[in-house]
Amino acid sequence: MPAALELALADLLPLARLDDLVARALEEDRGAGDLTSDHAIPPDARARARLVAKAPGRLAGLVAFTRVFEQCDPTCRVQLEAADGDTVAPGELLAVVEGGARALLLAERTALNFVQRLSGVATATAALVVRAGGRARILDTRKTTPGLRALEKYAVRCGGGENHRFGLFDEVMIKENHIDLAGGDAESVTRRVRAGVGPEIKMTVEARDDDEARGAVRGGADVVLLDNRTPAAIAALLPELRALAQTCGRAVEFEASGGIDAANLEDYAGCGIDRISIGAVTHSAPALDLSLYVEPVA
Repeated sequence: MPAALELALADLLPLARLDDLVARALEEDRGAGDLTSDHAIPPDARARARLVAKAPGRLAGLVAFTRVFEQCDPTCRVQLEAADGDTVAPGELLAVVEGGARALLLAERTALNFVQRLSGVATATAALVVRAGGRARILDTRKTTPGLRALEKYAVRCGGGENHRFGLFDEVMIKENHIDLAGGDAESVTRRVRAGVGPEIKMTVEARDDDEARGAVRGGADVVLLDNRTPAAIAALLPELRALAQTCGRAVEFEASGGIDAANLEDYAGCGIDRISIGAVTHSAPALDLSLYVEPVA
């Protein structure tokens, strides 16, 4: 695994939390025991499992895949032939696991669920990063599977994307509901929140119109989110907003979101925006087609 991804995973999901997540996923599948394998497979039988790609994509989740097998059989041997972040091709061997046959069958579905789901997120992200062509950065959102946020955000990084805030606690994001319920306009609410959290907390402000975008810049936003705008409208407004940020003596980034997909991404990436956030990379990414072939070992 590349060092940057290893650090990303450790930052998002320490090993103890990953092990707890894996244990709960296994318990969901195992319950009181594997009725089929426990009665069909001799307790001392050995097996080998090969993880093989059946479709092209970007790999993510091998750490979780490995921990599933290690929890089911602490003596198993896992040999990784690829790494998270790798681009894989159909027929490519990704991993080999050898251990107790019952344990491998117990781990099989849960391990595949993790690596297929996360590789799907990484693959979807990578496709959008390629379309953006380095002109704008691709970010995820909080539209994640409950309980899997850390792993899905890690998968976004495996695909070459970046993470928006992890939750409600690590960054400020003032949305239209906050402005409406707080009373006042975008600038006054932004100033109020900035005064409350201090200068170090990153703050994103969603702007519904040009006036709110200007107010967000003046109020102290680090990122101004231009939601549901056309690329042409964004391109027309950005020079004014960047000049205003320079006048305020602050670095401000500008983000586009809402209705952006593979079909129109290149238009948005070319309009001068810094970042594009797309919830679909997590909430709508199809699983990558991978197979686990299990065979007996003498």
